[in-house]
Amino acid sequence: MKKIKIFSKITIALMLIFCICYSALFLCAKYGSKIDIENSNSIYMYDKDNKSFYEGNNGTKKWIKLKDISPNLINATIYSEDKNFYNHNGFDIPRIIKSMLINIKEKDLTQGASTITQQYARNLFLTFEKTWRRKIKEAWYAFKLENQYSKDEILEGYLNTINYGNGILGIENAALYYFNKSAKDLNLAESSILAGIPKSPNNYSPLNDEKAAKKRQKEILKSLVNNKIISKKTMEDTLNVKLSYYGKKENLNLSTLMYYQDAVIRELQSLKVVSDDTVRQEGLKIYTNLDINAQTALENAIKNNLEDKDEMQVSAVVINPNNGAVIALSGGKDYSKSQYNRAVQSKRQVGSAMKPILYYAALENGLTPATTFLSKPTTFSLDNGLTYSPSNYGNIYPNDKITMALAICYSDNIYAIKTHLFLGEDMMIKYAKKMGIESKLEANASLPLGTNELSILEFTNAYATLANEGYSVSEHLIQKVEDGNGDVIYENKSQKRKVLNKSYTYILSELLSNTYDVSLKSYTSPTCASIAPKITKKYAVKSGTTDYDLWTVGYNPDVVVGVWTGYDDNRKLSNKEYKYSKNIWADTIEGYLREEKAKWYEKPDNVIGVLTDVNTGKVATNNSKLKTILYYIKGTEPGYKSKNTDSKKTTTKKTTSN
Repeated sequence: MKKIKIFSKITIALMLIFCICYSALFLCAKYGSKIDIENSNSIYMYDKDNKSFYEGNNGTKKWIKLKDISPNLINATIYSEDKNFYNHNGFDIPRIIKSMLINIKEKDLTQGASTITQQYARNLFLTFEKTWRRKIKEAWYAFKLENQYSKDEILEGYLNTINYGNGILGIENAALYYFNKSAKDLNLAESSILAGIPKSPNNYSPLNDEKAAKKRQKEILKSLVNNKIISKKTMEDTLNVKLSYYGKKENLNLSTLMYYQDAVIRELQSLKVVSDDTVRQEGLKIYTNLDINAQTALENAIKNNLEDKDEMQVSAVVINPNNGAVIALSGGKDYSKSQYNRAVQSKRQVGSAMKPILYYAALENGLTPATTFLSKPTTFSLDNGLTYSPSNYGNIYPNDKITMALAICYSDNIYAIKTHLFLGEDMMIKYAKKMGIESKLEANASLPLGTNELSILEFTNAYATLANEGYSVSEHLIQKVEDGNGDVIYENKSQKRKVLNKSYTYILSELLSNTYDVSLKSYTSPTCASIAPKITKKYAVKSGTTDYDLWTVGYNPDVVVGVWTGYDDNRKLSNKEYKYSKNIWADTIEGYLREEKAKWYEKPDNVIGVLTDVNTGKVATNNSKLKTILYYIKGTEPGYKSKNTDSKKTTTKKTTSN
């Protein structure tokens, strides 16, 4: 009896504590600062010309009142997402318990129990965190919503902010995008398709997978039948309605633009200058470096070249080398089909596209475009006692000495390894860091062949140092961030740093412009000869190939473009697939610069051009089979005559090695 009394007292005490706590929470939620649901978490993004290209969450211009939304859509949403919406206080406790029991029984976590209020709270306020702290905040905001707004107001806000796939937020935008009509005019077939998308926008958008969307539509219609909203016959008739999809946005209809938007949010997170509360209370205006013309050229190039390659993927960036501004970016072929942003989330081996870093180091350390090494099948004995036997692509060798100029043009691996070992394995890492590569690189014999993995943003920005005549810049998408009041809370103030010698970057850029010069074809072809017919301006460009990765990176004074193509599952590439990254690169840079005048670098005063036999490295003669103008620091060119000797005693400053 005594134990029962103690238990009763404890129970009563706990109930009192619960009531007091709940009352306190209720009062705070009810009478605390009111959430402005029509303005909270508005995120606006602007391009380089200050034109809006993204209005996220409540930033949508298409806010529509609940009374103006088709009852078909409202019913389809409620009975598929949260049938007890009008009866709970933000948390469906029986549903939560049921989901937990199912998950325990199935040993899985597939069952969820988020209410419409919880989903709305998540969409409104919690953009930047993925932690327990966020989940607690989500619950608190859901509680506040329920105590500050009516159910109709919450449902209206939810329908105006939910993700309907393909970068579409809000039901009015979705109705216009998918069916070219207002949300008030949606019929049951259209409504049940749209109501199915938010559960998994990537999978259930009818433009991505109509079969999956129809299957989801059937589930929603069944739920309406089970809740006696429609009859079975109505369900069957609705399933048989043939729908036509419009699939066009009011402004920009670029399938890759969401990758840029995604990268902007990721950069904003990394800057750590914006709190969740700032977004919730005031909203943000993000001024980016996006150039719609560059993004359009990039998307067109991707579509035109990979249209028939269903599984091959791409990542690409376009950077202004003068300031590091990322003016276009794509992390895949189509964001609506894959949200994995390869441009910012993936690292891949860069292959021979790494070699320009090596050859810049070589030029600055005494080698010239006329320096020769013997290129033939070679086994290198390394300092650690191991051996290394690289091979040229296709096992094609001149079995003779070749110049640096020809080694770059043909991407000769034997020449590259000899240069690398001649300079020392740490030398290339030193220059890679100068050029902005922060990822860890292994000092090994194979480094020039691109065996290290890098992100396309980091790697393309390293090329920007060459394009910018030796000045290092930091790649960035965001130029400025303002809060909802117009106060600047972040502004990019990164500055150029001189890290390389302008004369050597000029010489290297000239060497890289030979990679598509078909007149230099000999025992093999220049590596980018296949895109020569597409090129109308002068560029420095280098391709890189591994068994699984295809890279092309190149530039002129105005722009740097980097392109990767390959498969997410690291599938081995066929020879026929080597063309794709080069063609996308050429179509992007040519498409973007189509209306621009051709630009190239002004030759430094201490640099001289000499018509050179690119086989031998000597001054070209009438008998030279391959010849072109190569550039040298004055005093290092072939045939240079020192002022300290007479004409019979000339000195050619050229390094030769076997």
